[in-house]
Parts: sequence; C-alpha cells; structure tokens
Amino acid sequence: MKIRKELWFGFSLMALIGAAAVTMVLSVDTMTNGHYGLLMLSLVVVAIMLGFPTAFTLMGMGMMFAFFAYHSGDQSAAGAMQQTLDLMVQRAFSVMGNDVLISIPLFVFMGYLVERANLIDKLFRSLHLALARVPGSLGVATLVTCAVFATATGIVGAVVTLMGLLALPQMLRAGYDVRLSAGVITAGGCLGILIPPSVLLIVYGATAGVSVVQLYAGAFFPGIMLAGLYIVYVIIMAKVKPDWAPPLTAAQRFVPLPPRLTAIGASGERSAVPKLIKALNGKRNQDVSTKYLLGQLGIALLPAILFAAVAFASYQSATTVVPVETYEELQPMGAGSTVDEDSNEGGLAEPEAEEGGLSEPPSGDAVAEPPGAEADAVAEPPGAETEAPAAGAAPDAVAEPAAAAPAAATATAAEGEPAATTKPASMSFWIGLAVGLLALVIFYAILSFTRLEVFKMLLSSFFPLLVLILSVLGSIVFGLATPTEAAAVGAFGGFLLAAAYRQLTFGVIKESVFLTAKTRAMVCWLFVGSAIFSAAFALLGGQELVETWVLSMNLTKTEFLILSQVLIFILGWPLEWTEIIVIFMPIFIPLLDNFGVDPLFFGLLVALNLQTAFLSPPVAMSAFYLKGVAPKHVTLNQIFAGMLPFMGIQVLAIILLYQFPAIGLWLPQVLYR
Repeated sequence: MKIRKELWFGFSLMALIGAAAVTMVLSVDTMTNGHYGLLMLSLVVVAIMLGFPTAFTLMGMGMMFAFFAYHSGDQSAAGAMQQTLDLMVQRAFSVMGNDVLISIPLFVFMGYLVERANLIDKLFRSLHLALARVPGSLGVATLVTCAVFATATGIVGAVVTLMGLLALPQMLRAGYDVRLSAGVITAGGCLGILIPPSVLLIVYGATAGVSVVQLYAGAFFPGIMLAGLYIVYVIIMAKVKPDWAPPLTAAQRFVPLPPRLTAIGASGERSAVPKLIKALNGKRNQDVSTKYLLGQLGIALLPAILFAAVAFASYQSATTVVPVETYEELQPMGAGSTVDEDSNEGGLAEPEAEEGGLSEPPSGDAVAEPPGAEADAVAEPPGAETEAPAAGAAPDAVAEPAAAAPAAATATAAEGEPAATTKPASMSFWIGLAVGLLALVIFYAILSFTRLEVFKMLLSSFFPLLVLILSVLGSIVFGLATPTEAAAVGAFGGFLLAAAYRQLTFGVIKESVFLTAKTRAMVCWLFVGSAIFSAAFALLGGQELVETWVLSMNLTKTEFLILSQVLIFILGWPLEWTEIIVIFMPIFIPLLDNFGVDPLFFGLLVALNLQTAFLSPPVAMSAFYLKGVAPKHVTLNQIFAGMLPFMGIQVLAIILLYQFPAIGLWLPQVLYR
C-alpha cells in the first residue's frame, strides 16, 4: 500500500514527539508530577494528530491526569475522583459564565447570513472591473474580495471555497499561473482570522485575559498591512513575470451600458456628469424619463455630497473650542459667604434664633478653655483683622479667607467677558481639505459612463459590506458598544442584508442557525476541555517545570519572542489555530511577565503567526478547501507551492510588527490609555 507524503510527514512528526517523550522519561532518575504533565502534553498532541476530537481529547486526558495528580498525594481514590469531578464542573461553569464568548455565535451567525446573501459574485466582478488597469488586477481583486468578505464572515473555509468556485476559473481562463492563483485564494481567505471582527482574537482574549476591544483595535492595522503586502507581491509578480498574471483584454474589461443611457447618446469613455446634465435640458431625453436621469445624476454626485458632509463636520470639529471646566468658585469647607445674608438672592439662609432652631448655649454653661489655651492657640493669619465680619454674623464665625476676594473678582471678570467658542482651523485641516478636493476633481475628471456603471456595482455589493463592517468595528473600537452588543448589531445587519438581496428564506435561516449552533458547541467544548487540561497541567506542576526550564536558558526578550514564535510556527504544521490557542497559550502567557512582554502585543504576533496554521502542510486546511472545488488538473502540490511565498510574507509581517510595535499598539494607546 502506497502512503502519501503528507501521511509520512505526520507519522514522522508523531514519532519525533514520541521519541522526545520516551527520552524525557528515561533521562530522569525520578519522575515528578511536572514530568507527567509534559508527558500528558505530548500524548494530547499525538492523539489530536491521530484524528481524535480535540475537545474530548483535552477533557479525557485532563481528567485522567487530574485524578492522578490528586491521588498521588494523600488523597484516597474516592476522594480524588470526587475532586476531579468537582474540577470538571467548576471549569465548565466558568466557561458558561464568560460573557465574552456570547459574541462568537453572533459573529458566526452574521457571517453565515452574509455568505448566503450572494454578495461575493457581485463584489468580485465590481472590484476586478474597478481595478482593471492595475497589474495583476484579477489577483488584486481576489485579495480585496477575500479581505472584505473574510472580515464580514470570519469563516475561512467558506471564503476559500466560494472564491475557489468563483475566482479560480476566471484566473485560469485569463492565463494566470496555477500556483499564483492558488496562493492568492488560500492566503486571502485566511485574513478573516486576523482582521476584526475575528473569532480567533475573541478566543485568545478569553484565554489570556486580554481585552477583546483592545485586541480588535490593535489587529486593525496589522491586518491591513498583511493584506497590503499580499497585494504588493501580486503586483510585483505581474510586472516581473507578465506570463504569470497577464493583463485583462478589452473584451474582459467591457461593461455594457443600460439601454436608457445609450438612448441619450452615452458611450463608455464619455464623461458622465456633463452629459447627464445636458440630457436633462436636451431633446434626446424624450424617451427617457427625467426621474431616471435625476437618479443617475444623484448617484454620480454621491461622492461630492459625501465629501461636502464630511468636510462640514470636520470643519465644525476643527473650529469648535471645547469648554474647559473651571473651579474658581469653589471655597474651602467651612469658609463664610461673601453674599449679604439680608439679600434676596437664592441659597440656604441661616434660620432665625426665635424660630426654635438650635441655638448657642449660654456662656456660663459653655465648656471652658483649658488653662493657657490663649498662649497655645493657633494665631489668626496675617491680615485677618482687616476682614470685617459679614453683617449679622456671630462674633465667633469663621472669617472669609483673603483669597476669596481675588477669586470672586476673577469670576466676575470671566462673566463680563464670555469665552470664545470658535477658533481658526489648523493648517493640517486645510491641507487635508485641499487633498480631498483635488482627489474629488480627479475622480469626476475620469468618471466616464463605464466607470459610473462600475461605481453602481460597487454601491450594491462593496459598500453595504463596508458599512456593516465599519458599524460593527466602529462601535467596538470607539467604546459605543461591547463586543457582544456589536456582534448582535452585526447579526441584525446580516439579517437585513440577506433580506435586501432577497435571500432571506426559511431554509437560509434554518441552515445558518444550525451551522452557528454547531460552531458554538465546538468552541464551548474546546474551552471546557482547555480549562480542564490547563488545570490538570497546573496541578501536576508542568507549568512550573516549563517556566523553570525557560528561565534557566537566560533568554533576552527578543530571544524569548523568537523562540515562542518559532514554536507556534512549527505547531501550526500539525495543529489548527484553535488547538494552539487553547492548549499552548495558557503555557506561554504566564511567562510573559518574566520577560516584560505585553500580552496584547504577544497576541498580535500570535494572530499573525497563526495565519500559517491554515497554509502549512500537512494540515493546511485552506489547501484542502481549495482542492475540493478546483479543476482536476490543479494538484495539491501546486497549491502547496503557491502558498509558500505567502507564508514568507507572513514571516516578514511578523518581523515588521516586532521592529515597529506601534503598528499594532498605536491605536489601542490612543483610544484606551
């Protein structure tokens, strides 16, 4: 029987792990609980590679070794079993009580609804026509489509499968290289696990105890950077090797115009706005209604209207002076009032003595001062004698401090001269306005009827998704809603999108709910299994043994980060990202304080690194998703070969993020610190 190369690789890796475990057992004189913890870790990895369900493998191994840890002490077998069952219940209940995890099924439900709204076909066609003059336009359009759609859905398998059905045949018909086409689709589909709203970031935040909101803000620019590096690579390859990504022909760039536009004499390259304005008063619009022409003109003027609204709002924000709260009228506690008690102004007045209020006791019964009190008494501050007591005030009343008069004068002056409410706009505002105005002029200078049709296609496919994504992310990043609330808004937005595109049927809702429940159950069981496994690992002292071993190496911060990222990169070959997060992050996170590593920054590095978990063989799930829908002549080895350059780009992105941490940390620091 012939065994495939991927199986040989997997068996070899399992044999290597097993040999390492046997070597550890034989190299120590006495097996401690910490060594049993490492043995449990190696057994879990091997069992998962053999195909056992991850969640139940973690729970089973965790309960077995937790029982061993309890029973290895003075506990009886019955007591150890009771403690093990209590541990399982407590960990399961803690997962059920984690509010952050509620956002996962809502985001997944949003993704399934958006996926079934059939937007991806229109989105890909409009983008590849809009980018027709860019080198490698089909590849660039595929990456942009994958980034937008993966961000809206977050489901890697769905994006890779749909793009494999839609984009791969068109790229191959256009003469694109098989390896480049496969790499673009598989790498672009994985962007959904990095660009928010990402389920991976929610799982990492719940595991590491890091704010999901800050993770979303931090992952925004690294995700854009990675997508940008992919696009730059495709453009460079299209320039260096034109036969790998030939330009689109005139027939492929052709966009048919509606009959009513051709009736007024519109042609593809003719300027749209002047012709529409002229047609409103001309004789050639007799067969075309004025309402239709006004609608087309309104669509063409939408960018100008949006620019004017944004410019006006920006000008108001740039010229408005935010009032500064002043506290000049505050007085020390117990200080007297300068307002005449006989005045008719509002405020609490001292009750009259005749009305039965509390009065000063007779001086004969008063508590006498101790002998010598006059000598030891605190003297009045200089100038206190010059302050006349207020009218009607008691002789012993506390005098008004001297500083009260200047404060009152300042307050009076401030009331006489009202503070300015506006200020001149800064130079940066005018520069930004000029740049935007120049871009708008260029846009309308090149806006032909062909580009107007492409713009209308973008309005019906790209912008609805963009509005949905920005509304969800904006509400999270700017603190308007928690991730759970924003996920609920996103799910409702996906519901509306499916309804707007007439895809909201009972079958779609039923299938989306079923798949959401299935994914949610998988994630919950993973968290329960991970919690039990981590508790057993800690009980056995495995975490302490790992920490002692790492600290004994005397690593610097850079060396520790390199070591951890290399280990995660290697673990991405046999394991998926969910298994890496729930099994190995509880081991890495306690080590971060020893090296001064921010868990937020470490999470961004891990999120970038885990892109490789979908691209690295033998468990390169993206490759298998694409192979399932690719033509028969596309081999798995060609897909693997196409993914390798994009894995190199991911490593480059990790290096850039480490060298320039502000790429990921600037936005969270500006918004939350």
